[in-house]
This record gives sequence, C-alpha cells and structure tokens, in this order.
Amino acid sequence: MDGAVEALTMPVVIGDLQGCLSCLERLLAKVERDAPGAPLWFVGDLVNRGPASLETLRFVRSLGDRAVSVLGNHDLHLLAVAWGIRRAHRSDTLDDILAAPDRTELLDWLRTRPLAHFEHGHLMVHAGVLPAWDAQRTCELADEVHLALGGPDPLGFLKTMYGNEPAAWDESLRGADRLRVVVNALSRLRFCTAAGAMEFDTKDAADAAPPGHMPWFRVPDRRTAEVTVVFGHWSQLGLMQLPGLLATDTGCVWGRALSAVQLAADPAARRVWQVRCG
Repeated sequence: MDGAVEALTMPVVIGDLQGCLSCLERLLAKVERDAPGAPLWFVGDLVNRGPASLETLRFVRSLGDRAVSVLGNHDLHLLAVAWGIRRAHRSDTLDDILAAPDRTELLDWLRTRPLAHFEHGHLMVHAGVLPAWDAQRTCELADEVHLALGGPDPLGFLKTMYGNEPAAWDESLRGADRLRVVVNALSRLRFCTAAGAMEFDTKDAADAAPPGHMPWFRVPDRRTAEVTVVFGHWSQLGLMQLPGLLATDTGCVWGRALSAVQLAADPAARRVWQVRCG
C-alpha cells in the first residue's frame, strides 16, 4: 500500500484516556496534522480517575463512525455503578456522568460498544486474549457479551458480571460463567498460566509474574500470534511495540503520557505521537 494512502486509511490507535480530555485534544491536534481524517481506535477505559470523564465520553461518542472503542474495565465499572450493581470508589470521577441530562444516551451508547474489534489484520481488545482463542473466536465470544450487555436486559448481565471464577476457559461453560470468563480476559487480563488460567492480583511489570504464570502475550503457541493484538490496560508496560503486539497504555492518568500509534502492515512503518500529561 502506498504510504500516503495508508496514512489516510489505516487507523490510529489511542491509549487509555480515563477522562483526560485535554490530553486527548492536544494529541489529536498532532494526529490531524499528519494523518487528517484517519479512523480512530480507542482501547477502552474512556472514563474514570481523570478530571473530565463526562466530557471525554461525550467527545468520543460525537466522533460517530470515525471512532471504534472497545470496552475497558473502567467503562464496565461505570455501567455497573449506574445500574446499582457496584458502589462508586472514592477515586472515581463518574458523578458528572451519572448526573448529566444526557446520561441515558451516553450509557446506552457505552453499553453497546464491543469488547473486541478485528480489522486490517489487527485485533483490538482492552486487556488481553486467552491463549486458546484465535482472532475469530475472540470476536465470536465478545459478540456473546455484546448481545447480553447491549440487549434489553443489561441489568441481568451486570448482576453476574463480577467475580474471578471460573479462572480458565472451557468450551462447555454456559450462562453467566461463560460470559464472565470472556469479560475478565478481554478487560482485565495481565498474567495467566500456559494453560490459560488467569490471575488478577498482580499489576506489576511483565517480569514480575507470579509463580507458574506469565504475561498472556508470552504464552507459547497462543493462537492470536498470527495477527497483531492491540491493547491497553497495562500501564506498567508503557508503549511496547513488537511484531504482532502493540501495547498503548502509557499512563496518561498517572501524569505520564498519552500515546497514539498509526497501524501499518509493516510494524516498522507505524507512526507514533505522544503528549505529556499531568
């Protein structure tokens, strides 16, 4: 693909926003200068902890078809708080959304976002993918959650969404257990065993895996190795660019940076923009 054409057509992926709208606006000014009109992909966690969760949610929604955003754990937390399933945390910055006149429209838009998106040979999720799933299976399972959360009874789904068990995938799983494993993998995963058993307590860097575990992307023979997986969630990794892997959470809400990366068929041709935050 010609470089100029690719710059117009290949998506620009943006890391975890968490309510940092001013950083996003400064970052998009750089992106628009170099890749005007490029599709925008957001890796989830649009809201929470930062100072402008309501305005950030409104802005991303206003982008319409130009933007694709997958659900992150903080986005799901907002939905759970809004439907009375979870109590707000002291560090949450969600009150403005919950009191907004357009609350219903914003929450309905958010709950109909996918958990996974696959296009241009790139699979975008918020956190990780279990080793037994290839890109197609990941999207199929994400669609099951999408139907439950985006359907007429989101409360029924949200009531059973939380919990760390089952810790591993099994094709025989049904009902709430099945959907919970999918949500946990795609929105919370960092470490797992070679067999795909998930661990959720450790939030340190990739070399701090608990005994018997490893970062999900280092599991031998994981089935998504044949595509490029794009994700956020794990700010300890920083901007990590490898063949077949792109980690984008650079800790904007912690005063570090917000990053954008334009995807490319050749990983060496990716373009990167960053702004300092805080």
